Amino acid sequence: MFQQRPIELLAPAKNLECGIAAIDHGADAVYIGAPRFGARASAGNSVDDIRTLADYAHLFHARIYVTVNTILRDDELADTEQMIWQLYEAGVDALIVQDMAITRMNLPPIALHASTQMDNRTVEKVRFLADVGFTQVVLARELSLDEIAEIHHAVPNTPLEVFVHGALCVSYSGQCYVSEACYGRSANRGECAQFCRLAFTMEDAEGRVIARDKHLLSLKDLNQSNRLEQLLDAGASSLKIEGRLKDVTYVKNVVAFYRHQLDQIIKRRKEYRRASSGRVVTDFQPQLDKSFNRGFTHYFLEGRTSDIFSFDTPKSLGEEMGSVKEVRGNSFTVAGIKPFNNGDGLCYIDNTGRLQGFRVNRVDGNRLFPQEMPPRLAPRTKIYRNFDLKFEQQLSRKSAERRIQVEALLGETPFGFSLTLTDEDDISVSIAVEYQKEQARTPQTENLRTQLGKLGNTPFELTDMQVEWVQNWFLPSSVIAEWRRQVVDLLLRARRINHRRPPVGIKKGRPTFPIKKLTYTGNVMNAEAKAFYHAHGVSDIQPAFEAIKPEGEQVVMTCRHCLRYSMGWCPVHHRKSSPFREPYYIISSDGRRFRLEFDCRNCQMKVWK
Repeated sequence: MFQQRPIELLAPAKNLECGIAAIDHGADAVYIGAPRFGARASAGNSVDDIRTLADYAHLFHARIYVTVNTILRDDELADTEQMIWQLYEAGVDALIVQDMAITRMNLPPIALHASTQMDNRTVEKVRFLADVGFTQVVLARELSLDEIAEIHHAVPNTPLEVFVHGALCVSYSGQCYVSEACYGRSANRGECAQFCRLAFTMEDAEGRVIARDKHLLSLKDLNQSNRLEQLLDAGASSLKIEGRLKDVTYVKNVVAFYRHQLDQIIKRRKEYRRASSGRVVTDFQPQLDKSFNRGFTHYFLEGRTSDIFSFDTPKSLGEEMGSVKEVRGNSFTVAGIKPFNNGDGLCYIDNTGRLQGFRVNRVDGNRLFPQEMPPRLAPRTKIYRNFDLKFEQQLSRKSAERRIQVEALLGETPFGFSLTLTDEDDISVSIAVEYQKEQARTPQTENLRTQLGKLGNTPFELTDMQVEWVQNWFLPSSVIAEWRRQVVDLLLRARRINHRRPPVGIKKGRPTFPIKKLTYTGNVMNAEAKAFYHAHGVSDIQPAFEAIKPEGEQVVMTCRHCLRYSMGWCPVHHRKSSPFREPYYIISSDGRRFRLEFDCRNCQMKVWK
């Protein structure tokens, strides 16, 4: 029997406003931070806000996932368990977790998703997670299409969640300890210090400078919008947009763009279907480069390429607008075809490699008058717009509507009339009303359609209406409006009742964890997590980095991004030797030195402190 695979567009929300905007603009699911213990400590939300969001999302059969994906101390376990019960009672559909202690708690019947913080990049790891009861696995961002397909083939019944858009961590998620090592701020406890966005000087073993004041660990932003079909065919079921710290206009624009792209694929490919209900109509044209971005990359989706890093700046460039044609006095002209607006924010990389930004005070055709003339602006310099005033103003207002299609049937009974509404998910409700029948003098069909179609303040839109009467009866518009209100209220309740949370995962015996020994990279912070791994065959367990704060030189980052490759000296890909002597070091502006190790066998770079 042919079975369609539901495809989920998963959007971020830093708060209730962003969550509702994500649903309105087409998200099938939203992930949002718990009040505590989420991997973005500054993006916590109250249980009441999460309840409101879940109630709204469930109207469209969209789902709400809450992140509880930090590693936990022993004294936090009881509070975490209590919070999880509160989240379940608020209507949350699943939790995204990292700490295995959660699997040993007294939990409500709620699905658990394995966070990317678990470092999910192998068949063996994902199979183990499925076997211990995780119902969805968030894969590492670094995986290729072939690697995703291999995992899907091994665990075809486990939904795989892949990132498709947004900021990239240079280290494998969950394997970055540099914030903790340098600043006492643990990325695994939601306090990443954004170390990878800093500027560094790179030196060789003899102190010779290879690169000076460059953002050597800063990556471009992920953009797989033109690779979605390949991801679905490889086995991805949930397509995830990064951005739980992004504002509401980012969420609107990016979600709407991906919704349109996915709908076009699903329209052609009948083996896929949407994971939620409702047709989305926007009053703007989504455009990804108008929202925050550092330039775009496919990362490692199709293998290693040279376009993944952004050494000049970790800040947003935005959309390319053209190049400087002439600089004269307090203005300059741009060779390009896109129009500018008064108040736009523009930027460029100057001849020293630094990002310069400024606001446009006045526009006269292609001649721009900045509030202050920026430094080192020269002809042929590329100009970018990282703040489009008109676009932002448009998105600051209501910019989308999401409507569930319904059909109406107006019938008659021996004592009056009946009204039935059936929605696109075949959920049907009816009322029967005693009402005296009176012959109409004129045809009533158009007025009935008009009155029943007045659904503007509801999530529904009328697509068809049938009247099954033996005669042309008269009904006042006020009566039809009251019946419409009653049946709409019933349908709203029915849709919420019919929302089904995802089932809890089924544990398959006691599978063996694929690694026998865990170092601090296993992120075991508490006794319950330790007991979990012992129960699954791990014989030697070292406490988490945050617990032991190890002495001496330690690996604080494990990256697929490689600086030797970026410089053009990879012995595997370039077959070209470096003019500098290893080991190489990167040095931060405060003088901290980090040694680089290149693991060619695994095609990785390790950063030692």
